[in-house]
Amino acid sequence: MKYPIGIQNFEKLRRDGYAYVDKTALMYKLAQEGNYYFLSRPRRFGKSLFLSTLEAYFEGQKELFEGLAVSQLEKEWVKHPILHLDLNAAKYDTAEALYNMLDDFLAKEEDKYGRAETERSFGLRFMGVIRRAFEKTRCRVVILIDEYDKPMLQAIGNDALQTEYRNTLKAFYGALKSCDRYIRFAFLTGVTKFGKVSVFSDLNNLIDISLDQRYATICGMTEEEIHANFDEGVGLLAEANGMTKEECYARLKRDFDGYHFTIGSPGMYNPFSMLNTLASQQFRDYWFETGTPSFLVYQLKKTGYPLESMTTDELSTDTLNSIDIMDENPLPLLYQSGYLTLKSYDSRFDEYQLGFPNREVEQGFIKYLYPFYTPKVQDKGTFSIARFVKDIEKGKAEDFMRRLENFFANGDYQVMGDLELYFQNTLYVFFRLMGFYVEVERHTTDGRMDILMQTPQYIYILELKLDKSADEALAQIEAKGYAKPFADDARQLFKIGINFSTSTRRIDDWKIAER
Repeated sequence: MKYPIGIQNFEKLRRDGYAYVDKTALMYKLAQEGNYYFLSRPRRFGKSLFLSTLEAYFEGQKELFEGLAVSQLEKEWVKHPILHLDLNAAKYDTAEALYNMLDDFLAKEEDKYGRAETERSFGLRFMGVIRRAFEKTRCRVVILIDEYDKPMLQAIGNDALQTEYRNTLKAFYGALKSCDRYIRFAFLTGVTKFGKVSVFSDLNNLIDISLDQRYATICGMTEEEIHANFDEGVGLLAEANGMTKEECYARLKRDFDGYHFTIGSPGMYNPFSMLNTLASQQFRDYWFETGTPSFLVYQLKKTGYPLESMTTDELSTDTLNSIDIMDENPLPLLYQSGYLTLKSYDSRFDEYQLGFPNREVEQGFIKYLYPFYTPKVQDKGTFSIARFVKDIEKGKAEDFMRRLENFFANGDYQVMGDLELYFQNTLYVFFRLMGFYVEVERHTTDGRMDILMQTPQYIYILELKLDKSADEALAQIEAKGYAKPFADDARQLFKIGINFSTSTRRIDDWKIAER
Protein backbone atom coordinates (compact mmCIF):
# COMPACT_ATOMS: atom_id res chain seq x y z
CA MET A 1 0.00 0.00 0.00
CA LYS A 2 1.24 3.48 -0.87
CA TYR A 3 0.72 5.90 1.99
CA PRO A 4 0.19 9.55 0.88
CA ILE A 5 2.66 11.12 3.30
CA GLY A 6 3.10 14.77 2.37
CA ILE A 7 0.85 14.35 -0.69
CA GLN A 8 -1.50 17.34 -0.74
CA ASN A 9 -2.53 17.18 -4.40
CA PHE A 10 -5.64 15.09 -5.02
CA GLU A 11 -4.87 14.48 -8.70
CA LYS A 12 -1.39 13.18 -7.92
CA LEU A 13 -2.76 11.01 -5.11
CA ARG A 14 -5.35 9.39 -7.36
CA ARG A 15 -3.27 9.00 -10.52
CA ASP A 16 -0.29 7.56 -8.66
CA GLY A 17 -2.32 5.03 -6.71
CA TYR A 18 -1.96 6.28 -3.14
CA ALA A 19 -4.40 5.24 -0.43
CA TYR A 20 -7.28 7.64 0.05
CA VAL A 21 -9.90 7.91 2.79
CA ASP A 22 -13.05 8.94 0.93
CA LYS A 23 -14.39 12.31 2.11
CA THR A 24 -16.18 13.13 -1.15
CA ALA A 25 -19.73 12.63 0.17
CA LEU A 26 -19.13 15.45 2.66
CA MET A 27 -17.53 17.52 -0.11
CA TYR A 28 -20.62 17.08 -2.27
CA LYS A 29 -22.91 18.02 0.62
CA LEU A 30 -20.96 21.26 1.14
CA ALA A 31 -21.10 22.13 -2.55
CA GLN A 32 -24.83 21.55 -2.81
CA GLU A 33 -25.96 23.23 0.40
CA GLY A 34 -23.92 26.43 0.56
CA ASN A 35 -21.47 28.81 -1.09
CA TYR A 36 -19.08 30.26 1.50
CA TYR A 37 -17.31 28.19 4.13
CA PHE A 38 -14.54 28.41 6.69
CA LEU A 39 -12.87 25.40 8.34
CA SER A 40 -10.41 25.54 11.21
CA ARG A 41 -8.33 22.44 11.87
CA PRO A 42 -4.83 21.85 13.30
CA ARG A 43 -1.84 21.76 10.97
CA ARG A 44 -1.20 18.59 8.97
CA PHE A 45 -4.77 17.44 9.43
CA GLY A 46 -5.67 17.18 5.75
CA LYS A 47 -6.96 20.70 5.05
CA SER A 48 -4.75 21.23 1.99
CA LEU A 49 -5.68 17.86 0.50
CA PHE A 50 -9.37 18.63 1.01
CA LEU A 51 -8.97 21.94 -0.82
CA SER A 52 -7.20 20.13 -3.66
CA THR A 53 -10.09 17.64 -3.78
CA LEU A 54 -12.52 20.54 -4.07
CA GLU A 55 -10.40 21.99 -6.87
CA ALA A 56 -10.49 18.75 -8.87
CA TYR A 57 -14.23 18.44 -8.30
CA PHE A 58 -15.04 21.98 -9.46
CA GLU A 59 -12.72 21.54 -12.44
CA GLY A 60 -14.99 18.69 -13.49
CA GLN A 61 -12.29 16.02 -13.40
CA LYS A 62 -14.80 13.19 -13.22
CA GLU A 63 -12.28 10.45 -13.93
CA LEU A 64 -10.36 11.18 -10.70
CA PHE A 65 -13.44 10.37 -8.63
CA GLU A 66 -14.28 6.97 -10.10
CA GLY A 67 -15.16 4.54 -7.32
CA LEU A 68 -15.61 7.29 -4.75
CA ALA A 69 -18.89 8.35 -3.14
CA VAL A 70 -19.32 11.51 -5.22
CA SER A 71 -19.27 9.52 -8.47
CA GLN A 72 -22.72 8.22 -7.56
CA LEU A 73 -23.99 11.65 -6.52
CA GLU A 74 -22.79 14.19 -9.10
CA LYS A 75 -24.43 14.11 -12.54
CA GLU A 76 -23.28 17.33 -14.24
CA TRP A 77 -19.52 17.80 -13.55
CA VAL A 78 -19.38 21.48 -14.52
CA LYS A 79 -15.94 23.03 -15.08
CA HIS A 80 -15.50 26.27 -13.10
CA PRO A 81 -12.62 28.76 -13.12
CA ILE A 82 -10.57 28.18 -9.95
CA LEU A 83 -8.66 30.80 -7.96
CA HIS A 84 -6.52 28.87 -5.47
CA LEU A 85 -4.32 30.82 -3.05
CA ASP A 86 -1.97 28.81 -0.84
CA LEU A 87 -0.41 30.92 1.91
CA ASN A 88 1.67 28.02 3.20
CA ALA A 89 4.64 28.55 0.95
CA ALA A 90 6.33 31.57 2.53
CA LYS A 91 7.96 32.84 5.69
CA TYR A 92 6.10 35.95 6.82
CA ASP A 93 8.66 37.97 8.75
CA THR A 94 8.33 41.28 6.86
CA ALA A 95 5.48 43.22 5.29
CA GLU A 96 7.05 42.59 1.89
CA ALA A 97 6.73 38.82 2.34
CA LEU A 98 2.93 39.00 2.28
CA TYR A 99 2.92 41.63 -0.49
CA ASN A 100 5.11 39.42 -2.67
CA MET A 101 2.89 36.38 -2.11
CA LEU A 102 -0.31 38.23 -3.02
CA ASP A 103 1.31 39.96 -5.98
CA ASP A 104 2.59 36.65 -7.36
CA PHE A 105 -0.83 35.02 -6.99
CA LEU A 106 -2.65 37.91 -8.67
CA ALA A 107 -0.10 38.33 -11.46
CA LYS A 108 -0.49 34.69 -12.52
CA GLU A 109 -4.28 35.00 -12.60
CA GLU A 110 -4.05 38.32 -14.45
CA ASP A 111 -1.98 36.61 -17.13
CA LYS A 112 -5.00 34.39 -17.75
CA TYR A 113 -7.83 36.85 -17.29
CA GLY A 114 -6.33 40.32 -17.83
CA ARG A 115 -5.85 43.44 -15.69
CA ALA A 116 -7.11 47.03 -15.72
CA GLU A 117 -4.68 49.91 -15.16
CA THR A 118 -6.89 51.39 -12.45
CA GLU A 119 -6.60 48.23 -10.31
CA ARG A 120 -3.65 49.12 -8.12
CA SER A 121 -4.48 47.75 -4.66
CA PHE A 122 -4.59 44.03 -3.88
CA GLY A 123 -8.32 44.24 -3.18
CA LEU A 124 -9.13 45.92 -6.49
CA ARG A 125 -6.90 43.52 -8.43
CA PHE A 126 -8.58 40.51 -6.77
CA MET A 127 -12.05 41.87 -7.59
CA GLY A 128 -10.96 42.46 -11.17
CA VAL A 129 -9.64 38.91 -11.56
CA ILE A 130 -12.83 37.39 -10.15
CA ARG A 131 -15.06 39.46 -12.43
CA ARG A 132 -13.05 38.81 -15.59
CA ALA A 133 -12.74 35.06 -14.83
CA PHE A 134 -16.53 34.92 -14.80
CA GLU A 135 -16.91 37.07 -17.93
CA LYS A 136 -14.33 35.07 -19.86
CA THR A 137 -15.67 31.59 -18.98
CA ARG A 138 -19.35 32.50 -18.43
CA CYS A 139 -19.18 30.31 -15.35
CA ARG A 140 -19.09 31.42 -11.77
CA VAL A 141 -15.77 31.32 -9.95
CA VAL A 142 -14.55 28.98 -7.22
CA ILE A 143 -12.17 30.51 -4.66
CA LEU A 144 -9.99 28.34 -2.43
CA ILE A 145 -7.71 29.90 0.18
CA ASP A 146 -5.43 27.63 2.19
CA GLU A 147 -4.05 28.70 5.61
CA TYR A 148 -5.50 32.19 5.35
CA ASP A 149 -4.10 33.02 8.82
CA LYS A 150 -0.49 31.91 8.45
CA PRO A 151 0.93 35.46 8.03
CA MET A 152 -0.79 36.63 11.22
CA LEU A 153 0.23 33.56 13.20
CA GLN A 154 3.86 34.08 12.26
CA ALA A 155 3.60 37.73 13.33
CA ILE A 156 2.47 36.91 16.88
CA GLY A 157 4.72 38.93 19.17
CA ASN A 158 5.19 41.68 16.56
CA ASP A 159 2.12 43.88 16.97
CA ALA A 160 3.09 46.35 14.25
CA LEU A 161 3.59 43.62 11.65
CA GLN A 162 0.40 41.83 12.64
CA THR A 163 -1.56 45.08 12.27
CA GLU A 164 0.00 45.53 8.82
CA TYR A 165 -1.04 42.01 7.83
CA ARG A 166 -4.55 42.49 9.18
CA ASN A 167 -5.07 45.68 7.17
CA THR A 168 -3.71 44.12 3.99
CA LEU A 169 -5.80 40.99 4.27
CA LYS A 170 -8.90 42.94 5.32
CA ALA A 171 -8.96 44.72 1.98
CA PHE A 172 -7.96 41.60 0.04
CA TYR A 173 -10.61 39.30 1.49
CA GLY A 174 -13.18 42.08 1.18
CA ALA A 175 -13.28 41.24 -2.54
CA LEU A 176 -15.28 38.12 -1.72
CA LYS A 177 -18.27 40.12 -0.53
CA SER A 178 -18.02 42.68 -3.33
CA CYS A 179 -17.96 39.96 -6.00
CA ASP A 180 -20.69 37.71 -4.61
CA ARG A 181 -22.59 37.65 -7.94
CA TYR A 182 -19.58 36.10 -9.70
CA ILE A 183 -18.74 33.45 -7.07
CA ARG A 184 -20.10 29.89 -7.10
CA PHE A 185 -18.19 28.63 -4.08
CA ALA A 186 -15.53 29.80 -1.63
CA PHE A 187 -13.70 27.73 0.96
CA LEU A 188 -11.11 29.06 3.39
CA THR A 189 -9.02 27.00 5.79
CA GLY A 190 -6.81 27.98 8.68
CA VAL A 191 -5.65 27.01 12.12
CA THR A 192 -7.27 29.93 13.93
CA LYS A 193 -10.16 32.33 13.67
CA PHE A 194 -9.07 35.97 13.80
CA GLY A 195 -12.40 37.69 14.35
CA LYS A 196 -11.10 41.15 13.52
CA VAL A 197 -10.23 40.21 9.95
CA SER A 198 -12.99 41.33 7.62
CA VAL A 199 -13.51 37.88 6.15
CA PHE A 200 -15.34 37.15 9.40
CA SER A 201 -16.62 40.55 10.50
CA ASP A 202 -17.85 41.70 7.08
CA LEU A 203 -18.56 38.51 5.14
CA ASN A 204 -21.71 37.67 7.07
CA ASN A 205 -22.74 34.81 4.78
CA LEU A 206 -19.59 32.80 5.57
CA ILE A 207 -20.50 29.49 7.25
CA ASP A 208 -18.01 28.36 9.88
CA ILE A 209 -18.14 24.54 9.93
CA SER A 210 -15.29 24.15 12.44
CA LEU A 211 -17.70 23.13 15.25
CA ASP A 212 -20.43 21.76 12.99
CA GLN A 213 -21.55 18.23 13.93
CA ARG A 214 -22.31 17.42 10.29
CA TYR A 215 -18.70 17.99 9.24
CA ALA A 216 -16.80 16.85 12.33
CA THR A 217 -15.11 14.04 10.34
CA ILE A 218 -14.25 16.06 7.23
CA CYS A 219 -10.51 16.00 8.03
CA GLY A 220 -8.58 13.33 9.87
CA MET A 221 -9.51 9.65 10.24
CA THR A 222 -12.11 7.89 12.33
CA GLU A 223 -11.49 4.48 13.88
CA GLU A 224 -13.99 3.01 11.43
CA GLU A 225 -12.09 4.52 8.48
CA ILE A 226 -8.79 3.11 9.76
CA HIS A 227 -10.25 -0.40 10.05
CA ALA A 228 -11.82 -0.12 6.57
CA ASN A 229 -8.78 1.31 4.78
CA PHE A 230 -5.66 0.31 6.69
CA ASP A 231 -6.36 -2.99 8.48
CA GLU A 232 -3.65 -4.80 6.52
CA GLY A 233 -1.14 -2.06 7.33
CA VAL A 234 -2.03 -2.25 11.02
CA GLY A 235 -1.39 -5.99 10.88
CA LEU A 236 2.08 -5.42 9.44
CA LEU A 237 2.77 -2.70 12.05
CA ALA A 238 1.76 -5.11 14.81
CA GLU A 239 4.01 -7.84 13.46
CA ALA A 240 6.98 -5.48 13.14
CA ASN A 241 6.59 -4.43 16.80
CA GLY A 242 5.90 -7.82 18.34
CA MET A 243 2.27 -7.00 19.12
CA THR A 244 -1.09 -8.56 18.43
CA LYS A 245 -3.31 -6.61 16.07
CA GLU A 246 -5.62 -5.75 18.96
CA GLU A 247 -2.70 -4.40 20.99
CA CYS A 248 -1.56 -2.39 17.99
CA TYR A 249 -4.99 -0.81 17.51
CA ALA A 250 -5.05 0.07 21.21
CA ARG A 251 -1.60 1.72 20.96
CA LEU A 252 -2.65 3.71 17.88
CA LYS A 253 -5.77 4.87 19.69
CA ARG A 254 -3.82 5.94 22.78
CA ASP A 255 -1.18 7.80 20.80
CA PHE A 256 -3.08 9.41 17.93
CA ASP A 257 -6.87 9.37 18.55
CA GLY A 258 -8.90 11.72 20.71
CA TYR A 259 -9.54 14.85 18.65
CA HIS A 260 -13.13 16.05 19.01
CA PHE A 261 -14.40 19.01 17.00
CA THR A 262 -17.92 18.74 18.39
CA ILE A 263 -19.14 17.04 21.55
CA GLY A 264 -20.45 13.57 20.80
CA SER A 265 -18.71 13.26 17.44
CA PRO A 266 -16.39 10.32 16.72
CA GLY A 267 -12.83 10.68 17.93
CA MET A 268 -10.52 11.70 15.10
CA TYR A 269 -7.04 10.28 14.58
CA ASN A 270 -4.22 12.56 13.48
CA PRO A 271 -3.75 11.50 9.82
CA PHE A 272 -0.12 12.62 9.59
CA SER A 273 0.98 10.54 12.56
CA MET A 274 -1.14 7.57 11.49
CA LEU A 275 0.23 7.45 7.95
CA ASN A 276 3.83 7.90 9.05
CA THR A 277 3.49 5.17 11.66
CA LEU A 278 1.99 2.73 9.17
CA ALA A 279 4.58 3.52 6.50
CA SER A 280 7.65 3.34 8.76
CA GLN A 281 6.22 0.60 11.02
CA GLN A 282 7.62 2.56 13.97
CA PHE A 283 5.78 4.41 16.74
CA ARG A 284 7.01 8.00 17.09
CA ASP A 285 5.60 11.46 17.72
CA TYR A 286 5.52 12.39 14.03
CA TRP A 287 3.05 15.30 14.21
CA PHE A 288 4.75 17.00 17.11
CA GLU A 289 8.22 16.58 15.61
CA THR A 290 7.24 18.55 12.48
CA GLY A 291 6.53 21.83 14.24
CA THR A 292 7.83 23.92 17.09
CA PRO A 293 4.95 25.78 18.74
CA SER A 294 7.11 28.68 19.88
CA PHE A 295 4.26 31.20 19.51
CA LEU A 296 2.17 29.10 21.90
CA VAL A 297 4.80 29.21 24.63
CA TYR A 298 5.22 32.93 23.98
CA GLN A 299 1.52 33.49 24.67
CA LEU A 300 1.47 31.24 27.73
CA LYS A 301 4.38 33.13 29.26
CA LYS A 302 3.11 36.55 28.20
CA THR A 303 -0.26 36.03 29.87
CA GLY A 304 1.22 34.41 33.00
CA TYR A 305 -1.22 31.56 32.52
CA PRO A 306 -1.38 28.85 35.25
CA LEU A 307 -0.66 25.65 33.33
CA GLU A 308 -2.80 23.50 35.62
CA SER A 309 -5.83 25.46 34.34
CA MET A 310 -5.35 24.31 30.73
CA THR A 311 -7.54 21.28 31.40
CA THR A 312 -9.86 22.76 34.05
CA ASP A 313 -10.89 26.20 32.76
CA GLU A 314 -14.13 26.45 30.80
CA LEU A 315 -14.67 28.46 27.62
CA SER A 316 -17.79 29.71 25.89
CA THR A 317 -18.38 28.99 22.20
CA ASP A 318 -17.62 32.61 21.29
CA THR A 319 -14.33 32.50 23.19
CA LEU A 320 -13.36 29.14 21.73
CA ASN A 321 -14.02 30.39 18.21
CA SER A 322 -11.72 33.42 18.38
CA ILE A 323 -8.12 34.10 19.34
CA ASP A 324 -8.55 37.86 19.54
CA ILE A 325 -8.39 37.52 23.34
CA MET A 326 -5.13 35.55 23.24
CA ASP A 327 -3.29 38.29 25.16
CA GLU A 328 -5.63 37.51 28.06
CA ASN A 329 -6.40 33.83 27.56
CA PRO A 330 -4.22 31.52 25.42
CA LEU A 331 -6.63 28.55 25.51
CA PRO A 332 -8.45 29.29 22.21
CA LEU A 333 -5.07 29.39 20.48
CA LEU A 334 -4.07 26.07 22.07
CA TYR A 335 -7.37 24.53 21.01
CA GLN A 336 -7.36 25.77 17.45
CA SER A 337 -3.72 24.76 17.02
CA GLY A 338 -4.52 21.17 18.02
CA TYR A 339 -2.75 20.96 21.37
CA LEU A 340 -6.05 20.82 23.26
CA THR A 341 -9.39 19.40 22.16
CA LEU A 342 -13.01 19.35 23.34
CA LYS A 343 -13.67 17.07 26.30
CA SER A 344 -17.08 18.10 27.67
CA TYR A 345 -19.83 20.65 27.17
CA ASP A 346 -22.29 22.27 29.58
CA SER A 347 -25.26 23.33 27.46
CA ARG A 348 -26.80 25.34 30.31
CA PHE A 349 -23.97 27.85 30.24
CA ASP A 350 -22.60 27.17 26.74
CA GLU A 351 -19.20 26.22 28.18
CA TYR A 352 -16.61 23.75 26.94
CA GLN A 353 -13.88 22.04 28.92
CA LEU A 354 -10.66 21.17 27.09
CA GLY A 355 -7.99 18.51 27.44
CA PHE A 356 -5.08 16.93 25.61
CA PRO A 357 -6.33 14.73 22.74
CA ASN A 358 -3.82 11.90 23.08
CA ARG A 359 -0.47 10.77 24.41
CA GLU A 360 1.56 12.09 21.45
CA VAL A 361 0.34 15.65 21.93
CA GLU A 362 0.42 15.67 25.72
CA GLN A 363 3.89 14.18 26.06
CA GLY A 364 5.33 16.25 23.21
CA PHE A 365 3.87 19.50 24.50
CA ILE A 366 4.95 18.94 28.11
CA LYS A 367 8.46 18.02 26.95
CA TYR A 368 8.54 21.19 24.92
CA LEU A 369 7.42 23.30 27.90
CA TYR A 370 10.00 21.73 30.21
CA PRO A 371 13.00 23.99 29.43
CA PHE A 372 10.80 27.12 29.45
CA TYR A 373 9.19 26.47 32.83
CA THR A 374 11.98 24.88 34.85
CA PRO A 375 15.33 26.20 36.09
CA LYS A 376 18.02 26.25 33.45
CA VAL A 377 20.81 23.93 34.63
CA GLN A 378 24.31 23.36 33.34
CA ASP A 379 24.39 19.59 33.71
CA LYS A 380 21.35 18.41 31.80
CA GLY A 381 22.09 14.75 32.54
CA THR A 382 22.02 15.18 36.31
CA PHE A 383 18.52 16.60 36.15
CA SER A 384 17.06 14.31 33.52
CA ILE A 385 13.59 13.04 34.23
CA ALA A 386 14.91 9.49 33.91
CA ARG A 387 16.99 9.84 37.06
CA PHE A 388 14.07 11.18 39.07
CA VAL A 389 11.86 8.34 37.84
CA LYS A 390 14.45 5.69 38.71
CA ASP A 391 14.70 7.07 42.25
CA ILE A 392 10.93 6.75 42.62
CA GLU A 393 10.84 3.26 41.15
CA LYS A 394 13.56 2.06 43.55
CA GLY A 395 12.05 3.61 46.66
CA LYS A 396 14.89 6.12 47.05
CA ALA A 397 12.79 8.93 48.47
CA GLU A 398 15.71 10.84 49.99
CA ASP A 399 17.72 10.67 46.76
CA PHE A 400 14.68 11.95 44.89
CA MET A 401 14.26 14.89 47.26
CA ARG A 402 17.97 15.82 47.19
CA ARG A 403 17.82 15.79 43.42
CA LEU A 404 14.66 17.93 43.43
CA GLU A 405 16.24 20.35 45.91
CA ASN A 406 19.32 20.70 43.71
CA PHE A 407 17.08 21.08 40.68
CA PHE A 408 15.89 24.43 42.04
CA ALA A 409 19.14 25.40 43.79
CA ASN A 410 21.50 25.05 40.82
CA GLY A 411 19.45 26.64 38.05
CA ASP A 412 19.00 30.03 36.44
CA TYR A 413 15.41 31.25 36.22
CA GLN A 414 13.81 31.91 32.87
CA VAL A 415 10.25 32.42 34.11
CA MET A 416 9.87 35.57 36.19
CA GLY A 417 6.91 37.36 37.72
CA ASP A 418 4.53 35.88 40.26
CA LEU A 419 6.70 33.48 42.28
CA GLU A 420 3.80 31.37 43.50
CA LEU A 421 2.64 30.92 39.92
CA TYR A 422 6.23 30.17 38.89
CA PHE A 423 6.49 27.41 41.50
CA GLN A 424 3.12 25.95 40.49
CA ASN A 425 3.95 25.96 36.77
CA THR A 426 7.39 24.46 37.33
CA LEU A 427 5.98 21.61 39.40
CA TYR A 428 3.09 21.10 36.98
CA VAL A 429 5.48 20.54 34.07
CA PHE A 430 7.88 18.47 36.16
CA PHE A 431 5.32 16.06 37.57
CA ARG A 432 3.27 15.90 34.39
CA LEU A 433 6.38 14.73 32.58
CA MET A 434 7.12 12.19 35.32
CA GLY A 435 3.55 10.95 34.90
CA PHE A 436 4.42 9.42 31.55
CA TYR A 437 6.67 6.94 33.34
CA VAL A 438 5.09 6.44 36.79
CA GLU A 439 1.52 6.95 37.97
CA VAL A 440 1.21 10.57 39.09
CA GLU A 441 -1.93 12.41 40.16
CA ARG A 442 -1.92 16.15 40.81
CA HIS A 443 -4.49 17.92 42.97
CA THR A 444 -4.66 21.68 43.38
CA THR A 445 -6.07 23.06 46.64
CA ASP A 446 -6.04 26.76 47.48
CA GLY A 447 -3.32 27.41 44.93
CA ARG A 448 -1.03 24.57 46.12
CA MET A 449 -0.16 21.41 44.26
CA ASP A 450 -0.49 18.09 46.11
CA ILE A 451 1.02 15.06 44.41
CA LEU A 452 0.37 11.33 44.68
CA MET A 453 2.86 9.01 42.96
CA GLN A 454 2.50 5.24 42.75
CA THR A 455 4.62 2.37 41.47
CA PRO A 456 4.05 -1.38 41.91
CA GLN A 457 6.14 -1.29 45.12
CA TYR A 458 5.84 2.24 46.50
CA ILE A 459 3.39 5.04 47.29
CA TYR A 460 4.47 8.68 47.66
CA ILE A 461 2.26 11.44 49.07
CA LEU A 462 3.75 14.92 48.63
CA GLU A 463 2.36 18.05 50.26
CA LEU A 464 3.78 21.36 49.06
CA LYS A 465 3.83 24.64 50.97
CA LEU A 466 4.96 28.17 50.19
CA ASP A 467 6.88 30.13 52.86
CA LYS A 468 5.83 27.77 55.65
CA SER A 469 7.56 24.57 56.76
CA ALA A 470 7.91 20.89 55.98
CA ASP A 471 6.41 20.08 59.39
CA GLU A 472 3.24 21.99 58.44
CA ALA A 473 3.08 20.07 55.18
CA LEU A 474 3.38 16.70 56.97
CA ALA A 475 0.81 17.80 59.52
CA GLN A 476 -1.65 18.51 56.73
CA ILE A 477 -1.12 15.03 55.26
CA GLU A 478 -2.12 13.61 58.64
CA ALA A 479 -4.96 16.06 59.32
CA LYS A 480 -6.55 15.52 55.92
CA GLY A 481 -6.11 11.74 56.05
CA TYR A 482 -4.39 11.58 52.66
CA ALA A 483 -2.89 8.17 53.51
CA LYS A 484 -6.13 6.53 54.68
CA PRO A 485 -7.09 5.11 51.26
CA PHE A 486 -3.87 3.06 51.41
CA ALA A 487 -4.31 1.69 54.94
CA ASP A 488 -4.60 -1.90 53.69
CA ASP A 489 -2.06 -1.49 50.91
CA ALA A 490 1.07 -3.61 51.41
CA ARG A 491 3.29 -1.22 49.49
CA GLN A 492 5.81 0.96 51.32
CA LEU A 493 4.40 4.48 51.74
CA PHE A 494 6.35 7.74 51.97
CA LYS A 495 4.85 10.99 53.24
CA ILE A 496 6.90 13.95 52.05
CA GLY A 497 6.47 17.53 53.23
CA ILE A 498 8.09 20.25 51.10
CA ASN A 499 8.37 24.01 51.54
CA PHE A 500 9.35 26.41 48.78
CA SER A 501 10.75 29.81 49.75
CA THR A 502 9.69 32.71 47.56
CA SER A 503 12.59 34.81 48.87
CA THR A 504 15.32 32.36 47.87
CA ARG A 505 13.34 30.67 45.07
CA ARG A 506 14.48 27.35 46.44
CA ILE A 507 13.14 24.35 48.29
CA ASP A 508 14.41 25.30 51.75
CA ASP A 509 12.84 22.59 53.89
CA TRP A 510 11.70 19.01 53.35
CA LYS A 511 11.01 15.97 55.52
CA ILE A 512 10.05 12.35 54.88
CA ALA A 513 7.93 10.13 57.09
CA GLU A 514 7.61 6.42 56.25
CA ARG A 515 4.93 3.91 57.07
